[in-house]
Amino acid sequence: MVHENNVTALFFTGLFQDPEVQKLCFVLFLPVYLATLLGNGLIVVAVSISKTLHSPMYFFLSSLSLVEICYSSTVAPKFITDLLAKVKTISLKGCLAQIFFFHFFGVVEIILLVVMAYDRYVAICKPLHYMIIMSRQVCHMLVAGSWLGGLIHSIIQIIITIPLPFCGPNVIDHYFCDLHPLLKLACTDTFMERFIVMANSGLFSIISLFILVSSYAIILISLRKHSAEGRRKALSTCASHIIVVILYFGPGAFIYMRPSSAFTEDKLVSVFYTVITPMLNPIVYTLRNTEMKNAIRMFWNQKTSEGPQQK
Repeated sequence: MVHENNVTALFFTGLFQDPEVQKLCFVLFLPVYLATLLGNGLIVVAVSISKTLHSPMYFFLSSLSLVEICYSSTVAPKFITDLLAKVKTISLKGCLAQIFFFHFFGVVEIILLVVMAYDRYVAICKPLHYMIIMSRQVCHMLVAGSWLGGLIHSIIQIIITIPLPFCGPNVIDHYFCDLHPLLKLACTDTFMERFIVMANSGLFSIISLFILVSSYAIILISLRKHSAEGRRKALSTCASHIIVVILYFGPGAFIYMRPSSAFTEDKLVSVFYTVITPMLNPIVYTLRNTEMKNAIRMFWNQKTSEGPQQK
């Protein structure tokens, strides 16, 4: 049986149905998104202009913040404006583009977190060889590899989705386009596509999580040989990273490493990792890092002092 692909527009059910609750969400999530842009943007600028933040750790943190801005911007602006719209719609091509970039930036972020764990491992376990192992060239290659990994992952996800026929239902039970809700609308059996999606996302997440856990286990074991002061400083840096990893992997694992469902909590969990987590990451890193706080403070003071002079 041949299905004709006659669906060009899709409609979202949204996060909540009540218009008043949606307005309240708009008031809540717009400042969160703006704080995400400001917080991550400040980290990118501070690392690029500060003379004290030129170590590999800050280079990776700056790259992570840049990815956070891109990642959040694939979902948050559309989601926030839709909160005030009676009809929440997106074209099929726009939906596929959102899926592609959402998974692309999401996987780049996962790989960068793994790279940052490797950086901390080298810094703590092989301090004498740190600058040789983590040379500028290696750092750039690791970041480029993160973007390449995200691209490959997204291409696989989108290649299996594009050929699917969409001929009838066009209402997505979600507030943004993601694979599981979209696959439910296909006019064909999508068991194999769902399996590939779960294998692609699930295996990738499991391997990444295994590397992260292994890295920190080795780091914690090696810290026993360090002085009390060295241990405190290393643990402080690693704690920030571990918090970010938990914030990112926890909700993501809940959604992608199990069969899809129509549970409302899926949407609520999705809000956490699409809107809230990108804002929390810069807070976690800057609050626990004196050098970063000082660099941002200096940049902020410089800009605020330039303002009155220009007037």
